[in-house]
Amino acid sequence: MRASVIQIAVDEGESVESRRRRVASLVRQQAGSDLVVLPELWTTGAFAYEEFGREAEPLEGPTYEAMAKAASDAGVWLHAGSVPERDPEGPLYNTSLVFSPSGDLAAAYRKIHRFGFDKGEAVLMGAGEELVTVRLPRTTLGLSTCYDLRFPELFRALVDAGAETLVVSAGWPERRRSHWTLLAQARAVENQSFVVACGTAGTHAGVPQAGHSIVVDPWGEVLAEAGAGEEVLTVEFDPGKVGATREQFPALKDRMLGLQPPHRP
Repeated sequence: MRASVIQIAVDEGESVESRRRRVASLVRQQAGSDLVVLPELWTTGAFAYEEFGREAEPLEGPTYEAMAKAASDAGVWLHAGSVPERDPEGPLYNTSLVFSPSGDLAAAYRKIHRFGFDKGEAVLMGAGEELVTVRLPRTTLGLSTCYDLRFPELFRALVDAGAETLVVSAGWPERRRSHWTLLAQARAVENQSFVVACGTAGTHAGVPQAGHSIVVDPWGEVLAEAGAGEEVLTVEFDPGKVGATREQFPALKDRMLGLQPPHRP
């Protein structure tokens, strides 16, 4: 299976429409990959709080339309990162979109854990309530967004729901980059799953971004890692390694504390 992770910068001098066109072009260039992943809130920047309301879209808004067409043109499964979604009957949400190779919406995930404590995303956006997995031909994705990475119970629940490849779309700050790589590896090891984590480059609303998008295998080995700048990271991996790892080292079977046994299709 081939995955391409598109690590872009959100340039404050670039219009959202121009960025959509640029990102759509990058997605089309990944034809031949099975899965393409974009970062969190790439239309606005994850720390550009004042832009959330101004640039919020309905679920089937312009970013949805552009990414659906890009997925179809490239013939790829596209995790299109996340956008500020305006629910006509509720608050804003930080919502990820996943499209099939035909351009159909396969899933939408509203971020459960909002960052900011008593400001920013934590007060401007509503919290999602539903776990989301997506079945691909060779693996099942479990969806998460940025700050979610700090909450291991979410990922264990995704594994219980059948996830084998954990996708993290993020706008992670440079000052906590060591946590980014550490937690990505931890989530892979403890869940015996692949982790495909896509971050952003550059500086967004004065906050330097970590970059260093990363792909980790079920043993915690880093298969590929980007640098700090804009980059497309492409890696091939065998989804069958998840089942082999879980059989060879069946730690998930030994859980004792209040969780359901791992899902086995």
